[in-house]
Order: sequence, then structure tokens, then C-alpha cells
Amino acid sequence: MKIVRKKSRPRNQRVSNGRQRRQQHLLDVKVRSRSATQYRNRRILVVVSKLALLAAVCGGLYLGLRQSAKHFFFDNPDYRLSEIDVQTDGSLQREQILRTANLHEGENIFRVNLAEVHDLLQQLPQVDEVEVVRKLPSEIDIKLVERRPIAWITRENEISDPFASEGAFLMDARGVLMKEKKLLPEYLGLPLILGCTSESLEAGKVVESYEAKAALELLRLSAGSFMQTRFQIREIDLSKGYCIVITDKNHTRVTFPFENLDAELQRLEQFLVYCDDSKQELATAEVINETIDPAEERRVMKAIPVDQPPKAGTSSAVKPHPGESPPSVKRAIPVKGKKKKNGE
Repeated sequence: MKIVRKKSRPRNQRVSNGRQRRQQHLLDVKVRSRSATQYRNRRILVVVSKLALLAAVCGGLYLGLRQSAKHFFFDNPDYRLSEIDVQTDGSLQREQILRTANLHEGENIFRVNLAEVHDLLQQLPQVDEVEVVRKLPSEIDIKLVERRPIAWITRENEISDPFASEGAFLMDARGVLMKEKKLLPEYLGLPLILGCTSESLEAGKVVESYEAKAALELLRLSAGSFMQTRFQIREIDLSKGYCIVITDKNHTRVTFPFENLDAELQRLEQFLVYCDDSKQELATAEVINETIDPAEERRVMKAIPVDQPPKAGTSSAVKPHPGESPPSVKRAIPVKGKKKKNGE
């Protein structure tokens, strides 16, 4: 009996041919692809479930908070607006303020938009500053600082009563125009700016013309100084276009150029001091500005003495006491000239 031993195959020897190996790899790829897809789908499902749960929780919290806020705040009768305290330092009426702010007693205090109320009131031409405060449970305080008029302004050359004129507007120190519904007695004593034809006057606008700004600057410079007590401006006439004619409470008329108002006021102050020291009364005063050369700065000519008697219907520049001669007066007629050559 013969025993045949099988030869042992060496390790790492392939037992399949190329076709079998291709089939094995194909099956392996299919199995791995299916497993990866299932794993990815499970992860997507978990993420979507978590997002849906989070959205449901947030929605529930929002609805719950909204219902709670509506129940405890917006529909709560304890927070019903029952008092509106309005404080103003001017002529605005309470009814006009509440109508402009669209505020009504009885509405819920939390439904009032304070920023909107502030913006509506700030649009009033008379209002300079606004403060709106909500005081729980049922009060809103409104505090207004109104613009302070410093003058009347009109396009007309003459006006008898600015209160009754539709073309006259009040103006504050910033040049903001106002049209008051209730006119206070102190408005009668305000200076009147006439002949501002280059300005389009409208309530709420700010003056932009060169002439109106010069008049504002003149009022600013004359306030709070010696001029305020000695020379109180009552009228500023801009109708001439090339100069400013000022009339004070004593009907003294002074003519200024549009430039160098500060220096001209100082010269007028000196002249008024001279009149007081010499016990004379100033009636009219004018200033001449001569441009010697356009490139050079403006100079002031010497005063022109006025010694002839005034014509009928006119006043002299200075009313002297008996035995005194009037001081020289400065007129405001602009004269353009050139430098004089030697020998001329």
C-alpha cells in the first residue's frame, strides 16, 4: 500500500485566479457602500430630529412668553396710560403737543414707542430739545425746551405789526424760523429784520442768505455788552443790499457794512461813549469803507464833518448843546477807487 503525501502549499500563495479575485473585490465594495449609506442616513436623521426638537422647544418658549407678556403687561389694566405730564418753557399748548406726538390716555403704556414720540416732537419748529420718560405703571412725562426767538424777519421793507403779518416769522439764534400759534407779549420787543428778499422764508427752515446771517451775527455781537444797554437794536434793514441800516430804540440810525461787524460795533461804542461824555445825543451815524486796491485790506476814511444845518424833515447827525460843535460822522457809502499816483 502506497501512501501519497500532499504537498503543502507555500504561504501567501494565491488560490484564485484573476476572475475570482475581481468578483470578490466587487462584492466587498458593494457591502461597504451600503453600510456607509446606512450610517450616514442614521446620522442625518439624528441631526434633523435634534433640530426639530430644538425648534419645537424654542417655539413653545416664544409662544409661552408672548402669552405671558400679553397677559401680565399688554392686557393688564394696571399698565393703562392714565397720566401724561407735559412740561414746556414756551408757548406750545398741551393739546398741540399730544396731537403731534399721537398720544392718548387709556392706551397701554408699553405700546407707546418713546423713540417715535421723541422724533415727532423734535420736528416741531419751536422745539429745541425733547425728553420723553416712561414711568410705571401708568405715567409718561414729556419735557420740552423750546427755541427762544431773538428777532422777527420778513421780506417786506415796511411792516407795522409783525403779529398780524403772514410774512413775518420768528427766528432763534441758530436762524431757525418759527410760526407761533400763541404769541407772547415779550415778542413785541424783539428786533425786526426787514427787506430780506434773498431768503425763502418758511417755518422750520434755517436762514441761508448772506444778509440774514450778517443780521444774526450783528444781534449776537451786540447782546450782553455795553451796546445792549446803550444801543438797543429795534430794526435791521437789509433792503439796500450793500449795507445794513440799524435803528435803535431812540430812533438813532447807524449804517454798517456787511463785513467786520465786530470792529464796526467797537467803533460805534467809542462814538457813543464820546457822545455821553460830551452830553450829546446821536441821531445818525454812517461808515465809509474805501477799497484803495482790491488786493489790499479795507480801510476806513476819515470822518466827514457835518456842520451844515439839516434839511426840513431830516435830523442832524448829532444834536449838540448850545455852544458846542457836532462831532464828525461816518457815512456808509461804499466808494471804490484806485491808488493815486504821485502828483495826482
